[in-house]
Amino acid sequence: MALLSDLIEKLQWLPGIGRKSAQRIAFYLQKMDTTRVQELADAITKARSRLKECSVCHNLSEKNPCEICGDNGRERDKICVVEQPSDVMVIERTSEYRGVYHVIHGVISPIDNIGPDDLRIESLIGRLKGGSIREVIVATNPTTEGDVTALYVAKLIRPIGIKVTRIARGLPMGSDLDLADTTTLSRALEGRSEL
Repeated sequence: MALLSDLIEKLQWLPGIGRKSAQRIAFYLQKMDTTRVQELADAITKARSRLKECSVCHNLSEKNPCEICGDNGRERDKICVVEQPSDVMVIERTSEYRGVYHVIHGVISPIDNIGPDDLRIESLIGRLKGGSIREVIVATNPTTEGDVTALYVAKLIRPIGIKVTRIARGLPMGSDLDLADTTTLSRALEGRSEL
């Protein structure tokens, strides 16, 4: 049982995986075909060794600059600021945004000892001083830390003379008004658009 216990412990290192989920995954892996388990292990190892930070936007990529920064068809006058590389993937899936990105790798969080200098904000300001950017869209999560980070970024950008916007927040599709909290409902009303 030492091997199984060790696997369960290691799986708990992953975000969102508690003891019960780790146990389920560990037992599932034992039932999987050996070839599939090896493919999973190889994919993890390759991704960890080959993915690097883009020197321009700090997204993860095999190339430098990344595919998005290297795409001449992108709208280069807009930068969308996101917390993590996973946020780029989420926004890209919508196929609505055609600008470029800047990944700051976290949010300002005094409780976790994360300040502005721990994030990729300074390189964002450097990118803006080139003069071709017209708008920065701040797409941090709607949390206290995300809001603080958004306000901090906006405060730094405004003196440069670039328009700073924040993504709208509100009710998700398919939800009911009576299930929404007051803050979400207030923000949905503030972010309303004309029909």
